[in-house]
Formats: sequence, structure tokens, C-alpha cells
Amino acid sequence: MRVESSQLVPGCVLLKEVNGKTNKPIIPKKTVLTDQHITILHKFLAETVDVSATLADGEPFQPELKKEKHEQKKVEQSSTGSFERYYRETVDRYKKLFNNWQNNIAIDTPAVRDSLVPFFEMVDDIGSAVYKLNQYANRKDYVFHHSVAVGILSAFLAKKMGYEKGEWLQIGLAGSLSDCGMARMDEADVMRNRSLTFSELEKIKKHPVYSYRMIEKAPAITSAVKLAVLQHHERLDGSGYPLGLTQEKIHIYPRIIAVCDLYHRMTCGWLYNQKQSPFSTVEKLQKDQVTKLDHQVVQVFIDSFTNSLAGTNVRLSTNQTGVIVFMDKKRPAHPIIRLDGSNELLPLQDHPAVYIDELL
Repeated sequence: MRVESSQLVPGCVLLKEVNGKTNKPIIPKKTVLTDQHITILHKFLAETVDVSATLADGEPFQPELKKEKHEQKKVEQSSTGSFERYYRETVDRYKKLFNNWQNNIAIDTPAVRDSLVPFFEMVDDIGSAVYKLNQYANRKDYVFHHSVAVGILSAFLAKKMGYEKGEWLQIGLAGSLSDCGMARMDEADVMRNRSLTFSELEKIKKHPVYSYRMIEKAPAITSAVKLAVLQHHERLDGSGYPLGLTQEKIHIYPRIIAVCDLYHRMTCGWLYNQKQSPFSTVEKLQKDQVTKLDHQVVQVFIDSFTNSLAGTNVRLSTNQTGVIVFMDKKRPAHPIIRLDGSNELLPLQDHPAVYIDELL
């Protein structure tokens, strides 16, 4: 009989193997399912499976009736291409806005909204693609890619946190405007392809103030958005900039943007810093939530990260490829990988020298 994976119980016997996105079996047929198998199926987003009408102990299997679920259909690979095109078009539009700002043209709030909001409204359909935006960025146009990516990541995360549409759109706009002050800086300082000197770094640290000044008197931009732009590099322990604020003095909007900014910046390498994998980046977010970042924001980010990436193809540090079959939210950087070729299950937590190098 065919049942939903949510109806499975330990002792169910598979009549047909369950395949992943690579058409390789996650669990072979005739397997007697355990709690671990069922968890893997849930994480792998296997909606239905074929099982025997009799449990392994000979008792009849009577699946519990489930209420019909109305879930948003996740983006398929066929729509990923359209998402990438829309993303690149949005980056191009943002670049034109930025060029205007470099020429001392005031921020046109309606033009900013028209350029960004339609893209932000795709948050329900992007799935794991939102965690791979670093793959599209390049050094020359990094500032534009970063601004658009932080915007949609912030909107995505705010929606996951339960904010209503009007508010998560505002948070997304704040994310995309947080670096607009870079337009008021010497391009050579922004684009240096080496470690910065102390004085150069101090110049870069002024960009939140420049960004705030650019939107301070802009109509139709809320005070919360303006505050978020000013505070997005502040940290709860006071180690951030430009004001060195702590704890309750930092608004929730910049706390959300800070996590998204750090994730995209680290996964891109941000011009002169070494590029990190999404998994090592999430590991750093976990560490920083103790002192620097908002714990609740980081947890929602990690929960969404682990839920979205089950079933994703990866390349390991050993140059082997495989697919993620299970992710533990407590150890998101160390999922279980089914290796291509051998179909071996490799729990990365048991192999500390092996890590995920790239999402494919």
C-alpha cells in the first residue's frame, strides 16, 4: 500500500526502494523501517512510500488517517533557472540605482521599491536557492550582488520568523539599502583585493552612517528601516560598529539583517576574505549566537537551512560527491551524506577531517 511518510511507524516493511534526487536509493526495498529511517525520509522530503500491509512482527499495518495538508509547492529545478534570471535582472536594476547614487542623485524610494519588491515576493518559491546566492556573485559587481542577496535573505528570514508581509518586505528593503552608503565612498577602498590596513578598515566601517544619511530624509522609508540600516553591523556584545551598541539598544530588524549579511559575506569571500562554505558559515553563526548575534534569529535561520537543504547534491573536501539525506539542527555542518557511486552513508560528525566544500 502507498502511504504518506508521516503515517509510517517503526516495523513498516518497504515494498519499493526510495530514491533521492539522483535516482539512487536512499533506503532499499524490504527494509524494516526504524525511527531513524523514518526521520531520514521526513528530512529527505519523501512524500509517499510503498509498504506492506503487514508489519515486520506480523501485525496488520493500519495507517492513521491524516488531514489533508495544504502546503506551498517547493520550487523544482525547472524553475531555478527563472529564479536565477530574475535575480540577475534585479542585480542589474540595483546597479543602475547605485550608479545614480554615485552621481549624487538622491534615493528615489518608489524606484527602489519597484526594483526590489517583486523579487522579494518570490520568497515562497525559492527553496534552497536562497542559500546558494553566493554562486552568482563576482568580484567586480560584488556590492550589487551582496545588496540584493542580503535583501532577499532578510525578507526570507523575517517571513520564517512570522512577520506579516508588509513588515518582512520592509526588512528586505532595509537589507538591500544597508550598503547604499558605499556609493559615497572611494571605489578603490571598497574594491581592494587584499587585507585592509587599519585606516582603510576604519573608512569601510563608516558606510552604515553614510547609508543612513542617504535615506534619513527619504520619503516613505520608515524609521525602523532607517535604524536597521544604521545598526546592521552592531553586535550584541558591543563589538560591532559604528556606535558599539549592545543588547536591547539594537533593533530587531538589524539583528535579522546581521545574520543574513554575515552569511552571504562569508560564503562569497567578500573581496579580500577567504570564501567559506555555507556549512562552515552556519557553524560560525552558531558560535556567534552565544555573544554577538541574536539567538532566536540564528535558530530560525538554521532551522530553515536544515529543512531546505535535505536532498541537495554536494561536493566534499575529498572531492567526492553525494547527496544530503539527513541534517541535525544541532549539528547542521555535519549532515549524513549518501556518496555517489558506492551509495555509502557517510555521517560527517564521525569523520571530522571531511567537510562539505560546495553545494551543487
